[in-house]
Amino acid sequence: MEVFDLLMQGFQVAMQPKNLLWCLIGVTFGTAVGVLPGIGPAVAIALLLPITSKLDPSGALIMFAGIYYGAMYGGSTTSILLNTPGESATIVTAMEGNQMAKRGRAGPALCTAAVGSFVAGTIATVLLTLLAPQVVDIAIKFGPPEYFALMVLAFVTVSAVLGDSTLRGLTALFIGLGIGVVGIENESGQARYVMGIPQLADGIEVVTVAVGLFAVGETFYNASKLNHVADTIERVKGSILMTADDWKRSWKPWLRGTAIGFPFGAMPAGGAEIPTFLSYATEKKLAKHPEEFGKGAIEGVAGPEAANNASSTGVMVPLLTLGLPTSATAAILLAAFQQYGLQPGPLLFETNAPLVWGLIASFYVGNIMLLILNLPLIGIWIKLLEIPKPQLYAGILVFATMGVYGMRQSPFDVFLLYVIGLLGFLMRRYGFPTAPVIVGMILGPLAESQLRRSLSISQGDPWVFLQRPISGTILVITVLLVVGPWVWRKVKNTQPAA
Repeated sequence: MEVFDLLMQGFQVAMQPKNLLWCLIGVTFGTAVGVLPGIGPAVAIALLLPITSKLDPSGALIMFAGIYYGAMYGGSTTSILLNTPGESATIVTAMEGNQMAKRGRAGPALCTAAVGSFVAGTIATVLLTLLAPQVVDIAIKFGPPEYFALMVLAFVTVSAVLGDSTLRGLTALFIGLGIGVVGIENESGQARYVMGIPQLADGIEVVTVAVGLFAVGETFYNASKLNHVADTIERVKGSILMTADDWKRSWKPWLRGTAIGFPFGAMPAGGAEIPTFLSYATEKKLAKHPEEFGKGAIEGVAGPEAANNASSTGVMVPLLTLGLPTSATAAILLAAFQQYGLQPGPLLFETNAPLVWGLIASFYVGNIMLLILNLPLIGIWIKLLEIPKPQLYAGILVFATMGVYGMRQSPFDVFLLYVIGLLGFLMRRYGFPTAPVIVGMILGPLAESQLRRSLSISQGDPWVFLQRPISGTILVITVLLVVGPWVWRKVKNTQPAA
């Protein structure tokens, strides 16, 4: 009953006219961002961080969240009509959705994606509402050793999951940790890694790094691939509504996709790619018409899209309750919280309950807005696909430059923006994930603080992390996540061929 009361208080915040407006702006802009190939929610939120620093925290975070799950909706449009997944989580949607579009059934494909996203998003938000307080009750008992162990787990899981290899992920993490310690050290007051440059004494702004890596770096990378592949947009022919048979074949995949996607999103080592592929495999196995898969099976769109959206909502569980980002966009959202002096975690539910519950309540409102907006405005979303790429990428760079310069009117920040942007381009070019850089930069100083406090409590005894049951268990899980896959590959390679 207490959860229901808190949620009702959250609706009072979310239903304020200004917050409804920010939610509408967020989901609309997020859908547009999802439609545009090569521009994901992480890029959009990173671009807006500099110019929203003076906004009310509730409105800004509601808008950022709207951009996040709005982009999950919009990503299906470019996958279905252009066969160009905006993110790795929409690869499966492109496989079947584009085949449906080529057969003249783009409308039903877009419809099942939109309705499935609504169903999955709503159910996942209910689960978030019920699960978040339970996780907070456990996390509130954590001490410095437990928090340090939890942050080490976050470092490892994000680095291991977001990338092609653990080594590259960890390399990206250590780049972020290195950036995070630049500036005046809090305990001793000594300057670290400033290299005689006065502008670095205050540290490097998270916003500058986020915009550089995700907006500038991604733009450079996407621009480098221009004209390599010819884009062919499939037109929407006939009705966009689903037939009775489409509804019959879609509702079970929606529910199964939600059941698969939410737990993966809520796990520290989750992610959206695995549940979408798992949902696709499940639907192919259970389908009454498996021969249609690869040729435009509607189940292959309904299930993965539901899994994708449920996973994106599940990501909010570790982010809000523990302060652990498990995706690139979650890392940028963590930076958004910190921009307002807020640290996601169990204490946030106590000190800023109206803000947290207002954010959760806005998910319900935003999902309804998206269902109303998505299909009637499909013509506008298709027009967005026709924007020339050079002008689009040039606009992003101009917007990023103005935003970062506007924060402190510092030419040095602009120089730093493009240095980091070049680093982001090189990382993308050679397969290094960029999200661990942000995670390391944000959580690194916090982990250092918790490490100092833990060693102070134990009078310098490092075994305190293993002697406490919770922190010890977390660290053992962390080691298994790093060593386990390597051992598994070794064992698999030494087995004799059948």
